[in-house]
Amino acid sequence: MRAAPETTIEPSSLDNVGLREDLAAAFRICHRFGWSESVGNHFSAAVDQSGQHFLLNPRWQHFDTLRASDLLLLDAGDEGVMARPEAPDPSAWAVHGTLHRMLPEARVILHCHAPYSVALACLADPTMLPLDNNTARFYGRIGYDVDFGGIADAEEEGLRLARVMKGKSVLLMGNHGVSIAGETVADAFEDLYFFEKAAQTIILARSTGIPLAVLSDEVARKTCEGWKPYKGMAQRHFDYLKSQLDPSYKQ
Repeated sequence: MRAAPETTIEPSSLDNVGLREDLAAAFRICHRFGWSESVGNHFSAAVDQSGQHFLLNPRWQHFDTLRASDLLLLDAGDEGVMARPEAPDPSAWAVHGTLHRMLPEARVILHCHAPYSVALACLADPTMLPLDNNTARFYGRIGYDVDFGGIADAEEEGLRLARVMKGKSVLLMGNHGVSIAGETVADAFEDLYFFEKAAQTIILARSTGIPLAVLSDEVARKTCEGWKPYKGMAQRHFDYLKSQLDPSYKQ
């Protein structure tokens, strides 16, 4: 990773007020859904086409307190970022910094430990089987990383995850949780929402001990494709969820 120049990133050239507000809202909505975990987990969003510069939540700030102005603006190529007083969480930097640098198409990356997603990630076979509309939504879209080695705090971990996630929009992290990539905050959050519902379906269906009615590859693929005309749902859903928040997230 090359050393970053000493010049300060100019917010006027890279920052995006609307993006900041949407990302701040996503943190608060995530908490309202019961998917936050103490003051950990991380959401990020690229502010340039290369993914080099991105927004990230500050170290150990509770999701329900996040404001647009709290978000850090970071340079994925800055080797000195962790030596600064306001350094981000080491795990967030190792993973999100590397993912944005290696996968510029992953504009927004949401990582959390939603309960059913974690339960699915802890199965010996964490495959998201296509059982219904929601589970089939993710057919062919998931990269599975099953090489859990503890809390990620090294660039090597981020590089491995980037390789697994390349060409996918979902990263199921074995014994850990899930990361979702999307073009916008609304798109990524909609997939996070439906992934948790889909994981719940898998866990509940498996808990019965009765054989599962798994869709054929042909039907699963058709169902996944059938979701594409509904892409506009994401923004409408996210707009509604934002309307229920205390507007302080915009500050």
